[in-house]
Amino acid sequence: MVYSGYTIDAVFKAVHSSEKGLTDSEAAERLRKYGKNILEEKKKASPLRIFLQQFNSPVVWILLAALFISFIIGEKVDAAVILVILVINAVLGFIQEYNAEKEIEALKKLAGLKAMVVRDGKEREIDASEIVPGDVLLVKEGDKVPADARIIETVQLAAQESILTGESLPVKKKANKVFSNAAVSDQRNMLFSGTIITRGKGKVAVVKTGMESEIGRIAKLIQDTEKEKTPLQEKLAKMGGMLSIITVVTCALVFFTGLFSGANPLEIFTIAVALAVAAIPEGLPAVVTISLAVGLRRMLKKNALIRRLPSVETLGSTTVICSDKTGTLTHNEMTVKKVFGDDQIIDVTGSGYQTSGNFSKRPENLDLLLKIGALCNDSKVENKKCIGDPTEGSLVISAQKAKIDTDTLKREHPRLNEVPFNSERKRMTTVHEIDSHYFAYMKGAPEVVLDRCSREMANDGITPLTQAKRDRVLQINLEFSQDALRVIGFAFKQIKDPHKFNESDEKEFVFVGLQGMIDPPRDEVKSAIDECHEAGIDVVMITGDYKGTAVAVGKQIGITGRSIIGKDLEKIGAKDFENTVQDIAIYARVNPEHKQKIVKALQNKGHVVAMTGDGVNDAPALKKADIGIAMGITGTDVSREASDMILTDDNFRSIVNAVKEGRGVYGNIRKFFAFLLSGNIGEVAIIFVLLMLGFPAPLTATQILLINLVTDGLPATALSIDPFEPKAMKRKPRRRSEKIQSGLGNFLIGYPLLMTIVAICLFMVEFNRTGHVESARTWVFLSIIFFELYQAFAARSTLFPSIKVGLFKNRALLGAILFSFIVALCAVYLPPMNNLFGTSPLTILELLIVLILSSVGFIYLEISKHLRSKNYH
Repeated sequence: MVYSGYTIDAVFKAVHSSEKGLTDSEAAERLRKYGKNILEEKKKASPLRIFLQQFNSPVVWILLAALFISFIIGEKVDAAVILVILVINAVLGFIQEYNAEKEIEALKKLAGLKAMVVRDGKEREIDASEIVPGDVLLVKEGDKVPADARIIETVQLAAQESILTGESLPVKKKANKVFSNAAVSDQRNMLFSGTIITRGKGKVAVVKTGMESEIGRIAKLIQDTEKEKTPLQEKLAKMGGMLSIITVVTCALVFFTGLFSGANPLEIFTIAVALAVAAIPEGLPAVVTISLAVGLRRMLKKNALIRRLPSVETLGSTTVICSDKTGTLTHNEMTVKKVFGDDQIIDVTGSGYQTSGNFSKRPENLDLLLKIGALCNDSKVENKKCIGDPTEGSLVISAQKAKIDTDTLKREHPRLNEVPFNSERKRMTTVHEIDSHYFAYMKGAPEVVLDRCSREMANDGITPLTQAKRDRVLQINLEFSQDALRVIGFAFKQIKDPHKFNESDEKEFVFVGLQGMIDPPRDEVKSAIDECHEAGIDVVMITGDYKGTAVAVGKQIGITGRSIIGKDLEKIGAKDFENTVQDIAIYARVNPEHKQKIVKALQNKGHVVAMTGDGVNDAPALKKADIGIAMGITGTDVSREASDMILTDDNFRSIVNAVKEGRGVYGNIRKFFAFLLSGNIGEVAIIFVLLMLGFPAPLTATQILLINLVTDGLPATALSIDPFEPKAMKRKPRRRSEKIQSGLGNFLIGYPLLMTIVAICLFMVEFNRTGHVESARTWVFLSIIFFELYQAFAARSTLFPSIKVGLFKNRALLGAILFSFIVALCAVYLPPMNNLFGTSPLTILELLIVLILSSVGFIYLEISKHLRSKNYH
């Protein structure tokens, strides 16, 4: 059904609704009938399929085939034990992967769009997924349209529809009926799901949701999109592939070496394959995903919602944070402190959104100035809270301090027309009827408003606006700005036809005055910026405010350095700007378009850039930045969609917290990587060297798989959720090109070497002393497990000695180590487990010898970390 050919009344009749919207009960009933307003996704793997995928490995297939042969020829006990261990390994892998998928899905839901809907005649914000046909929505510049809808009312409304039509230019929208068989690109009275409001605002009636919408028709393209992998996951996948090849080749050498030395072919084949299963780091990708997902959850608790997994890695490399001033570095609770009108400066008392306060003077035209601010305004203040833009909220309160009833004022003089504010125009104009005459009221940046004025309101009436008077206003504006005030200019003009007024008529206005409001810095911002500087991260302020205001606020919060305004920035060539960009700390009077130039210059100098934004025009810069950060409270849908991270509290401190978490998550992944690979390298080396020396295989297949279970299972997983390493924010950002194995030579070379030497010596001494391979294997079996359990403690930090990070802070790790230790002892001392695993009990003295000798790897790692940690203050 094409609703563009319907009248507005016919649309409401067709969807059984009205301008008052639906009731809650009607909406609930339709939600049951039509389902959620979402696009159907590609069917996810079932839990059973995820479990079966744990066996989807050629190496595992080979081992299963060997077990089947063992079972056929009568080696039923060994085959059964190996099968049980493989199943347990698969269960652990399933738990890791399933939990990772659940974490990511939960975070996707949190990042969902919101929509302003009229329900029971009242405006409220709901999840876009709960929108149903018949709902009445309010849309504005920056919103992403959540469903197909017929336009009811518009104010300068335009939408970007390239997602459907391929047309890059915004389409002007209107409420008029169009011909019924119009193509999508010609349906000017319709808004379509997934398109973007680029200008104005409107009221619309929802006609189609979910898969019934226009975008639902192309949903197949979305369903087939591959899941995004992080750069780290891709690097680890390549490294895992390389290690797998090396391991398989080594295990093949193990097999042929054992074969030529006279070993049982089936036994040595099973050992070689079991060694491959144990050595290949198949659990690495799943644990990385869990680490990233858990990190996202932790960041969310600190008001930073990460929308894309790669951002967690990038945060740890961030070298520059470019932050907007208003609302991010400041409270965004504006209070008018000074007024300039009738050539007088007037002080205003009071703070916040409380109406208690006074004016030091009451010149004749003060009420006109305040009324313009209250009428040319989209915000309101209820219960001392601003609903809308805080700057506009402060104008409402300043009028109320003068005993102006702003609600009555708006009701008696309703808005007849408007030209909305946007970041390019830097002004807003509304039209009202006053005493049977029509007036256009303008507010905006003082210099922008002055440029559109030819006269001024003075004590003796309306007079020409001379150059001297313009200079006087600009001087007052500068003085206000140097006191850290944000300044707004006000003007009016009498017009004839309110409905024909448009942007081209914004000229020949009468200047009335200025209002200067303060937005104090957040209390926690200075300490956050100090923390950034200590962490080697530069903080740059970007604002549309005046240079004086920006510099004054910068001094209060610790951002000092060269400052520049947008007009001067435009005059600097790209190459020259690159040479000076690192010296500039404050950008004032800039447009959103300037942000892209700043990001590009910093990136060309090798920086990893985080950039904040909230408006439609901020989207390109957010996409260009390495970390695009949108505001969760004041931000538009467009900025949020373009971002990598959303601040749910719009607070700069939350950015710093997220960077800290990002560094911590990466540190934990390095811990797991170091722990997992070092043990696997040691296991392969021990078996390979002893076979090359002509000894029997030092481990059986069941022993190898049990070692893999008790070391690479619970202890390794517990490390992925370990508390973060200390002093993460006292080190410079890691280089983006830095490899994960960088600086881990003590874990990946020194430690496996010691483990190999100790295990080989224990095997050779015991085998030569007793001639019993079972006894010698027991010494090697226990030494490898104890080596790795000791290392689980050491791996809690790859930089600092364990004592500095707290040996007992990770209770999950303590529990995992204790459980693995008990399992190892049971496999040696408890019948029938020792029979199943081919071990023999050691004496208490022998057990102590193994425990003591196995600690040399731990001691080595602690000494090496102690010596290296002297580089970290």
